[in-house]
Amino acid sequence: MRKLLFLICAFCFQFFYLQSITLNKVDKINENKDKFFYKTSETSKSEFLGEILVNGFSNDDVKMFGEIYKKAKQVGANTFSLKPIESVDGTFQKFDPAYYILNLYYTKTDDISSEENVAYLVSSSDKKQKINIDNKTLEMQPRHYLKIKLVDNEVLTVSTRKLLGSTVKLAGKSGQQALYFSLSNFKIRSNDSIYGGVNLKSADITGLEKSFGMFLTTIYSEQKND
Repeated sequence: MRKLLFLICAFCFQFFYLQSITLNKVDKINENKDKFFYKTSETSKSEFLGEILVNGFSNDDVKMFGEIYKKAKQVGANTFSLKPIESVDGTFQKFDPAYYILNLYYTKTDDISSEENVAYLVSSSDKKQKINIDNKTLEMQPRHYLKIKLVDNEVLTVSTRKLLGSTVKLAGKSGQQALYFSLSNFKIRSNDSIYGGVNLKSADITGLEKSFGMFLTTIYSEQKND
């Protein structure tokens, strides 16, 4: 009986701790109070601080980002990039959502580049979804995102196609930074500040805070709108 209880406890421990998010490497700690945590490609202008290792898969992207955000802020990081993982033959591995590393940086605000007049539509983590873009039906695959270029003075209508679903109208304009939208409800209280300002509501199409949107489009795959 004791052996059986021990095996059950061991199984439960492994079940609940399948995923770990750790500061894999710390080179330096930067003292800053920046709330944002943006993806950067201009690493030459950034100060490397360390690495975060994500080991194990989770569909709870909100909780996962919250843990990553807290770890990043422990070293004062305000930007990140996905670290390529090299195989034994010298080639780089395809991204694996169950095992990846984020490089952490501190980047001066003036050195952070920003996309303009682009909208990202981020799908559900586990379900296919049909949406309408200017009356054209598209099926979004789980854990994918669609990147849409916005044109000045041209209005684009995006709908979730449900009877009581959401509709947003998008248009390009001078100096408009990239927009991020969730096509599902991530179920989080709006006053949970530990997630770096994730802005989530109960609608089918929801605007996402830039840090969280950049994270999702890093760990999700791009779906082409052919």
